[in-house]
Amino acid sequence: MDDYLGMLRRRLWVILIPALIAPALGFGISYLFPAKYTSVSRVLVEAQKLPGDVVKPIFTEDLMQRISSLQQQVITRNRLQPMAERLGLLKNASAEQVIDDVRQNLTVTPVQPDSATLGTIKKKPGQSDVLGFEVNFTSSNAKVAQQIDKELTSMLLEENLKSREQVAQGTTEFLSRQLVEAKKNLDDLDSKLAAFKRQYSGQLPGDADNNLKILMGLNSQLDANTNNLNRAQQDKSYSESVLATQLAQWNASSQSSTSPQALEQQLATLQSQLMQLQGRYTNDHPDVVKTKADIAELKKRLDEVNSAKPDTTAKPSSAEPPEIRQIRVQIHQYEQAIAQAGAEQKRLQDQIRLYQSRVNLSPNVEEQYKQLTRDYDTAQKFYADLLSKRTESEMMQDAERQQQGEQFRLASGASLPSSPSFPNRLLFAGGGLGAGLALGVGLALWIELKDKAIRNELDVEAVMELPMLISLPWVGESEDGKPNAHDGKPRSGARKETVGV
Repeated sequence: MDDYLGMLRRRLWVILIPALIAPALGFGISYLFPAKYTSVSRVLVEAQKLPGDVVKPIFTEDLMQRISSLQQQVITRNRLQPMAERLGLLKNASAEQVIDDVRQNLTVTPVQPDSATLGTIKKKPGQSDVLGFEVNFTSSNAKVAQQIDKELTSMLLEENLKSREQVAQGTTEFLSRQLVEAKKNLDDLDSKLAAFKRQYSGQLPGDADNNLKILMGLNSQLDANTNNLNRAQQDKSYSESVLATQLAQWNASSQSSTSPQALEQQLATLQSQLMQLQGRYTNDHPDVVKTKADIAELKKRLDEVNSAKPDTTAKPSSAEPPEIRQIRVQIHQYEQAIAQAGAEQKRLQDQIRLYQSRVNLSPNVEEQYKQLTRDYDTAQKFYADLLSKRTESEMMQDAERQQQGEQFRLASGASLPSSPSFPNRLLFAGGGLGAGLALGVGLALWIELKDKAIRNELDVEAVMELPMLISLPWVGESEDGKPNAHDGKPRSGARKETVGV
């Protein structure tokens, strides 16, 4: 540290002279640059007044991204050229030059809350940390800078209102068109579903269990009807056999009640009838008992006829006895019952085939029905979703009309700069001071590196690599031409002569 302090004392003026001259040079150089004036206007961003869960905000992107997008829309040629014509900027320059100058000198910077304000602000969900932004424009003329900055700020505010209104209105119109298409699609699917239900009535998935129950009931009815039909046919056959027997007996009795041949024929008929009855009923059945009694009576009469002389004077009766007529009525009733049972059987069989086909086609019908209902449910859900979104969009549009949404409010208009923002003369002077100090230190180091003088014992030991035994003061004239006093202490500028062994 002593070496460095010694170097500083020896080379102090080498460092101070550039450090003092350079700031003056920097300050003077600043006058060589044309002055630039920057006008600043501040815009605050007011958050949406309505809760976000009631009315959704129109824009959800970052605020600075949206401001950058607004800036790009403002600096288009069709927006800047009318402004340049209105402010008279095209008198001394072309439109291209003016537009390029405006684009290069316009800057938009965010305004962040300071630490004192940050604790008092209650942010809403999704609200940006940016409180607003500043619109800065730089020009060689302070008045022109103020005018252009004012126009650009006004265009930004106007573009923001226009874009918000366009987004709200465009969103509502788009959702309305989509809603019409969705309604048309929903109506088409509704018509297809109704036609499908009419075409496959009774075969839908909800009718499958009912069809199975009906099919089981029809099978039971068919079994009962078949039993009734068989019973009616058997009763008819029996009545016909009884009728045949009665007719044979009546005919035999009407022709010759004492004819052995007629009695034998009646006996054979009764015996055949008895065999049929015994095949159907037991021996205790009244018909079986009556037929056996008739056979016994007929055998007895046959024996009497065979033992007596036949009477040839008897005449047959022309009218059928009541018993035969009663049997004919029964047979007719049986025929009607058989016809009805046959018709009912055919109807039941047709119904069974119908419901059997429904049960067989149920899987295919169910698959088609599920596809239709799935498409219909999806379309209905999409329609309801679009309807809800359009309602929200209309609420957002109303909120924008009533200025309840996010708003850009001009906090301070474009300022008229009183001093140039460039060049900053103090900054130039400070830069010159830094450059001068760096130059002085560099020169001092360079001189010290070129200086090979030996000034103290440490230098001797460093150069000769020998220990020092004694040191003598320099005897001779000092730098001012006066002899040195031999007081053992060298004067300023005097050197010691050292001897090393």
